[in-house]
Amino acid sequence: MMQTQELKLTRRWDKTFPKSDKVRHSKATFVNRYGITLAADLYVPKGAKGRLPAIAVCGPFGAVKEQCSGLYAQTLAERGYLTLAFDPSFTGESGGEPRYMASPDINTEDFMAAVDFLCVQENVDPERIGILGICGWGGMALNTAALDVRVKATVSMTMYDMTRVNANGYFDSENSEEARYAHKKALCAQRIEDYKNGSYKLGGGVVDPLPEDAPFFVKDYYDYYKTPRGYHKRSLNSNGGWNVIGCMSFMNQPILKYIGEIRSAVLIVHGEAAHSCYFSRDAYNDMVRNNQFTENKELLIIPGAVHTDLYDGGGKDAIPFDKLDAFYAQYLR
Repeated sequence: MMQTQELKLTRRWDKTFPKSDKVRHSKATFVNRYGITLAADLYVPKGAKGRLPAIAVCGPFGAVKEQCSGLYAQTLAERGYLTLAFDPSFTGESGGEPRYMASPDINTEDFMAAVDFLCVQENVDPERIGILGICGWGGMALNTAALDVRVKATVSMTMYDMTRVNANGYFDSENSEEARYAHKKALCAQRIEDYKNGSYKLGGGVVDPLPEDAPFFVKDYYDYYKTPRGYHKRSLNSNGGWNVIGCMSFMNQPILKYIGEIRSAVLIVHGEAAHSCYFSRDAYNDMVRNNQFTENKELLIIPGAVHTDLYDGGGKDAIPFDKLDAFYAQYLR
C-alpha cells in the first residue's frame, strides 16, 4: 500500500511570477513507485467544467516549481489546461533522502508518477495527458515519452541531455576515455570523503560573485538564478547546488537512447543563440532518423533567444505560448 509522507508545504504565494486571477491554484502531493512523496502546484482554469486535458510540468534541472515550471503551468492553465508543476524527488518541497540527489531513473519516474496522479483526477481526461520539461527536464520528458504510452504530447523546452553533459562535459569537450576516467576517479574519492563525514558535500549552485571572465552561459544562468528575476530560496541553482556526487549515475546511463521509438507527438523548442542548442538539434535528428512516426514531430528554433530566455521569456516574450497551445490543442483533442 502506497503511503504519502506528510510534507511541509508553503501555503502562501511565493513564486517568482505574479498570481493569475484566471486560474485556481492549490497544493497537491503524489507518490512515485519508489515511495517518495512529491510536492506540486495544481493550476485549474476558473469556470472550467467537465474533464480537461492535463499537462505535467517540471524543470529546469536544479530549479523548483516556484520558478519557471510554475510560470509555464499557470500560463497554460489560463489557456484551458489543468496543469501540475512539481518538484522532483530530493528537491524543493518534495520528499526523498538524502537531499539534492538526482537519478535518470527516479527522475523519469517522477514524470510518470505525475501522469499517474493526473489520470485519476475526476476533472482530468486520462486520454488527453501531456508533459512539458524545461532544460534538464526536457531530456527527462523525452525519456518519459519513450516509455510512457499514456503521454499523448510532449514539449521539450531549451533542453539539456543531462547524461551527455555529465559523461562528456559541455560541448563534448571531455569526450575521451581519459577525461571520463579522471572524472570518475574524482567522484569516487568524494564518495569516500562523504562516507567518512557522514554527509554529502554540495557542489555549489550558480557561481556568485560572478567572475568578470565567466563564459556567457554562466552569466546567463547568473542573470536568472542569482537576481530577483528568478532567485528562490529553495532552488538548488540559486543556492548550494546539487551534491558533488549527486549526478554520478548519469555518466553511464544515456536517457535518450530510445527516443526514436516515440510514437506520440513531440515538440522540441530551443533558442538559436543558446549555448545548449546542440542538445535539441541532435535529439531531434536522433528521434526522427529511423522513426516511422515523424509527422507529429517538430523542432522549433527561436531566433536570437538564449538558454534562459525560454525560462521566463527573458523580458522579450521569447516563450512561444501560442505555439505550445496550438500543439497541445491538436494532440490532446
